Amino acid sequence: MYAIANSSQARAWNGYEGAHWAAHQNRWDAVNAGFDRPLFAAAAIAPGERVLDIGCGAGSTTRQAARAAAPGGEAVGLDLSGPMLERARASADGEGLANVRFEHGDAQVHPLDRGAYDLAISRFGIMFFADPAAAFANIATALRPGGRVALLCAAEPEGNEWLTALTALADLLPLQGFGKPGGPGMFSLSAPDAAAALLSAAGLRDVRATHVTAYGTWGRDAADAAGFLLDSGPGRHLVAQAGPDLGDRARARLTDLLRRHASNGVLRLRSTGWLVTATAPAPCASGGGRTAPAPSGARRPTSGRAALQG
Repeated sequence: MYAIANSSQARAWNGYEGAHWAAHQNRWDAVNAGFDRPLFAAAAIAPGERVLDIGCGAGSTTRQAARAAAPGGEAVGLDLSGPMLERARASADGEGLANVRFEHGDAQVHPLDRGAYDLAISRFGIMFFADPAAAFANIATALRPGGRVALLCAAEPEGNEWLTALTALADLLPLQGFGKPGGPGMFSLSAPDAAAALLSAAGLRDVRATHVTAYGTWGRDAADAAGFLLDSGPGRHLVAQAGPDLGDRARARLTDLLRRHASNGVLRLRSTGWLVTATAPAPCASGGGRTAPAPSGARRPTSGRAALQG
């Protein structure tokens, strides 16, 4: 049995939410694939490197990392969700990837091999920690001296067109702060320097948060995309609370709202994120190991802006 500190997320991702993502992984990858280019450009994975993928889900980014690290390197995906890891292993086997493996665990407490990785990456897998400080500190211990991270988390809620459409249903669905910046869930790190500050506190250096934008494919048309949104975990929960009548009205209105985003058999919506990069301290010149972490407040993370239309 793997160690769990984040029990509420473990229940969700090993229940309906994890099963939904595993069953619809191709669709979720289409939603998020626009962020792969900036993530992997920042990661700059070289052959022979060992890569840790945090919150790897069904393993799309882990498999990409494994291909980039070949020959001689490997990628390890870590996730709470049993259903998604099952899908990840099946996909890796189907692609014949011998340099990828997956571990079932909670990044807050999982026993990561100390100093074993050249790089840690994540595509929207770092926003759900119950104790983010513990999680980032644990991840930092897994990096070799001079190792690096490239992590994506959700940015400002209003920059996400799928959420803008959902908030227009506030009179029909009990949103009750859904999508609130800094609250529990996917926007917990949406403040400009939230993730960067955590990485600095974990002892990492050269921390930078860059704003990125990408368009994802949510469906074939408005009805298809509206159904996908409302059948996923948060949407399903909101509809269940509202009841059948209000749920049907919400689905109809959401379909109307999304029509303007559909073109030529594809519906695409804009999302935003923070791409956070950092490096682990290099050994001291005297060879005495890693440099000591800077005192609190000694280094402020920087923020930049760059837009990608994926």
